[in-house]
Amino acid sequence: MSAAINLTLKIWRQKNARSQGRFETYKADGIDTAMSFLEMLDVINDRLNKEGQEPIAFDHDCREGICGTCGAVVNGRPHGPLKGTTLCQLHMRHFKDGQTLVIEPWRAKGFPVLKDLAVDRSAFDRVMQSGGFVSVKTGQAPDAHAVVVAKDKADIAMDTAECIGCGACVAACPNASAMLFVAAKVVHLNILPQGEVEKDRRALNMVKQMDAEGFGNCSNAYQCEAACPKEISVQHIARLNKYHRQASSKGE
Repeated sequence: MSAAINLTLKIWRQKNARSQGRFETYKADGIDTAMSFLEMLDVINDRLNKEGQEPIAFDHDCREGICGTCGAVVNGRPHGPLKGTTLCQLHMRHFKDGQTLVIEPWRAKGFPVLKDLAVDRSAFDRVMQSGGFVSVKTGQAPDAHAVVVAKDKADIAMDTAECIGCGACVAACPNASAMLFVAAKVVHLNILPQGEVEKDRRALNMVKQMDAEGFGNCSNAYQCEAACPKEISVQHIARLNKYHRQASSKGE
């Protein structure tokens, strides 16, 4: 049988992107520790609705740690205190009775606040559209063993493909850099045979679009890796830099 805890929540409330936000305090009493963090917010919203108050807006979708939609900073840590875990998969048993939780949205120029904890992450979509695709005509999906891929490259591709584009790396970085996200996407495609044809253009275009969206530069703080729910390594940023340097030297 699960226990119940009482919490104090200091939640960022902001009507829209143009309005000034503020923290508001809520009591979260009798929270079942078997709940996920988002289920806890659902409970608070249910209470607010019954009281005729505006519910808290937050991003969510699959709630299975796959889609990358959810996200908030909890006591200064994107996705909360548990390593390698998305906010929707974080359970309330990891918090203590009587604890105060400060909950706020991703803070970055590239992620403008839409309302409360919900932010606009369409900048990531535009980065992907700038070069995150393979245009080679392959017809129907080939047999899994039709294209030979070296084991080490296949492993790297699988590791980087785990990126769900949640933006925690941006929220954690002191420069609001999107380098880990871009690196994961570029390396995932560039290292496979199907993506090699466009690897130079891809590296240049996606980094250029990242800069245009207002994300900062990487300064090796390693906060991105620490916050990533899929634990993607900063080593891939070095690979991205290598791809970009090679492409630049060719005058692409």
